[in-house]
Amino acid sequence: MAARSILNSQYLFVTFTKRAYSSKADKNVAFLGLGNMGGYMAANLAKKGFTVRGYDPSKEALAAAAKNGITGASSIAAAVEGADVVVSILPSNKVVLDAYLGKDGVIAHAPKGTLLIDSSTVDPNVPKQIHPVATEKSVGFIDAPVSGGVMGAQNATLAFMAGGRKEDFDRSVPLLKAMGAKQFFCGEIGAGQVAKLCNNMLMGITGMATAECMNMGIKMGLDPQVLLDVLNNSSARSWSTEVYCPVPGLIPTAPSSRNYDGGFKNELMVKDLELASGMALGIRSPIPLGAVATQLYRIVQSRGYGQKDFSFIFQLLKDEADKNNP
Repeated sequence: MAARSILNSQYLFVTFTKRAYSSKADKNVAFLGLGNMGGYMAANLAKKGFTVRGYDPSKEALAAAAKNGITGASSIAAAVEGADVVVSILPSNKVVLDAYLGKDGVIAHAPKGTLLIDSSTVDPNVPKQIHPVATEKSVGFIDAPVSGGVMGAQNATLAFMAGGRKEDFDRSVPLLKAMGAKQFFCGEIGAGQVAKLCNNMLMGITGMATAECMNMGIKMGLDPQVLLDVLNNSSARSWSTEVYCPVPGLIPTAPSSRNYDGGFKNELMVKDLELASGMALGIRSPIPLGAVATQLYRIVQSRGYGQKDFSFIFQLLKDEADKNNP
């Protein structure tokens, strides 16, 4: 089996021992998660002059990482030993909690003074559970989820949304700059997750709306390229039309033009929408469009396309239109 995605629960711890652009003392950094996102992030760190050491339960993942100059570690404890900073990107609440709070986890073995940066997308309550434990152990912790997808990870153009103590965020910036182009301090611990879930719910809604309207126009006889050009030069322009068009063949770099592979998996969109829905329920914030989007992406997943990019929803709508109007 090929190296599993971070989205499929594999872990990686990465250690840097060289900083090419900062005089700060942080030299040894552990990074948890190597897959569609983490693999590129780790590779970019190595390219920036860091020495990278990683841990992952997947031998395939470690082998793939080795090709990018990453040396493997035998365990989490071995990876974080002597670390100055730990960075992680993991697929679920449980995996993050286990990795940080477990008996053999990060906090149990990280040296005092270590900075922990979790870039996973999880419930805002997860970093709120980790933060006090980290503080008690005299280590810093921020939540810093990312936006930009696989292309952003590959090209080091990710946007990081961070929550926690400002001084911990400031300390993290040199590392975040090595992996991305934007770094936002959003407020107290958990605020980064709130920003990320709002972003992803809107991304899911606009992606769904773009697929819906593109399908309608094409079904009415419009040339797909002409329709896309109209949208991109009119008030409907968005990231979903300019960068992530769900119609195959119109934007070569979009997942839709690669058989909907290598993007942000539909099952991950469902997870994030469910997290956002739970957050909204907790504060009684109405999300009628978010609720509809969640259900439609769930339908895509129930039909066996959870591993495809979330823009595959266009094919779901197209198939329904074809059935109703053969």
